Amino acid sequence: MPLKIVRNDITKMNTEAIVNTANNHPTVGAGCDSAVYAAAGFDELLKYRTEKIGFVKEGDAFITPGFNLSAKFIIHAVSPHYNGDEESERLLRSCYKKSLSLAKENNVKSIAFPLISTGSFGYPKEEGLRIALDEINAFLLTGEMSVYVVVFDDESAGLSSKLYDLESFIDSNYVEKKTDEEYMLGAPTGTAYASRMSDLPRGRRNERQRMPLAERLFKKGSKSETHHGSLKESEPDIFEEECLSEDDIYPCGENEAPAPRETGGAIIKASSPYDDGYGIVYTKDFEERLKHLADTYSEYLMYLIKEKGLKAPDVYNKACIDKKLFSKIKTNKNYHPDKRTALCLCIGARLNLDQTKDLLARAGYALSPADLTDVIFEYFIEYEIYDLIELDIKLEEYGLPCIIT
Repeated sequence: MPLKIVRNDITKMNTEAIVNTANNHPTVGAGCDSAVYAAAGFDELLKYRTEKIGFVKEGDAFITPGFNLSAKFIIHAVSPHYNGDEESERLLRSCYKKSLSLAKENNVKSIAFPLISTGSFGYPKEEGLRIALDEINAFLLTGEMSVYVVVFDDESAGLSSKLYDLESFIDSNYVEKKTDEEYMLGAPTGTAYASRMSDLPRGRRNERQRMPLAERLFKKGSKSETHHGSLKESEPDIFEEECLSEDDIYPCGENEAPAPRETGGAIIKASSPYDDGYGIVYTKDFEERLKHLADTYSEYLMYLIKEKGLKAPDVYNKACIDKKLFSKIKTNKNYHPDKRTALCLCIGARLNLDQTKDLLARAGYALSPADLTDVIFEYFIEYEIYDLIELDIKLEEYGLPCIIT
C-alpha cells in the first residue's frame, strides 16, 4: 500500500486514524497536540485522557476516539524531546512502531502521521523524516495500510515564497534548452562577451559551446593561436575579449588589484601571478577544480562536503538516504549511485547548480530539460531550497513518482 507525503492540516485528513504528538502526562502541549485537541473537542478529549489513560511513558502510544474529527481514532504517540543521542532516536522509532501496531490491532486501513517530535520537541526535520520513512516502510513490507506523512508548519509555509514561480520556471526550462545561458559561463547580460555572442550566427555560437571546459576557462591573447582555427586574422576575436569580473580573478597581492589593459575595445585584467604573459587568466575556482579533475563521484562528493564544513549526518539526513548507503559511498571511491541517490545527495550536500552538474557528470548523469523531475530538481537547487519533503510534494502535485517515498 502507498506511503505519501502531503501538505495539509492533519486534523482535516480524511483517514480512519490520525496520529497526535502527545505529552507523557495528561496535559496539552503546543503545536500538533493543541491543534488536535481543539479540533476533536478540547474538554471531552482531555477528560478521556485524564480519566482513562493517565500517565504514558515516552516512546509509547495509546488510542482514543476521534470525537469531533472525521477520523474514527486518534493514536497518541508520546514523543521524545530531542537530545541528539541514540536514546532519542530509539524512542522516536518506538513511537512509529507502536502507533502502527495499534492501528493494525484496530483494523485501521488508512492513517496520517505528523513528523513526530520535529516541532516544539526539537527533532531536526530531515532526521525525523528519515526515521519516519524507515519505520513506515518496514511496516508496509508486511502490513496493508495507506499511510500519509503530513507536513504543516511555519518552515513549510515560509517556502511558499520561493515556490510560487516554479510553474513559470518549468514553462521556461522544460524541453527547451537555454543553450546560451548554459554555455556562456554565466556572463552577465550587457558584458562585451554576452552582447557579442548574441550577435553571432548560431553556428559560431555553437563552436564556442563545443569547446572543452578547460579552454573556456582561460584564453590566449594571440589571435594567431585561436583554439579551433576558425577565426580569420581580420575578424575581431570575441573569445579573446571575454571579460571576467575582478572578483573572479586571483589578485596579484594581498590588497593589490592588477591594472586593466585594453585589447580590441574590451577591458581585461593585466598580468598577475596566474597570468603567464600570454593572456592566460584563471578563475578563482579553476586551480582547485583542476586538482579534482580526475576525482570519482565518491571522491568529489566527499571533497565538496568537506569544503562546505558539513558532517556526514548533516548530508545523509537531509538527503533522506540510509546511513549504511552513505557509508558505502564514502568508503568505496568507485561506488556508482543510481540517479535518484545522486540527486538527493546534491540536495543533502547543499550544492549549487554548477557543483550539482559537475558531480552528476562524474556518475554519468545530467539534468535533462526533457525530464520534468530533473527540471524540478534544478529549480530547487538553483533557488537553494534544500528540502526533499517540499520537493516530493511538488513531484506529487505534477503527477510524478515521488523520490523519498
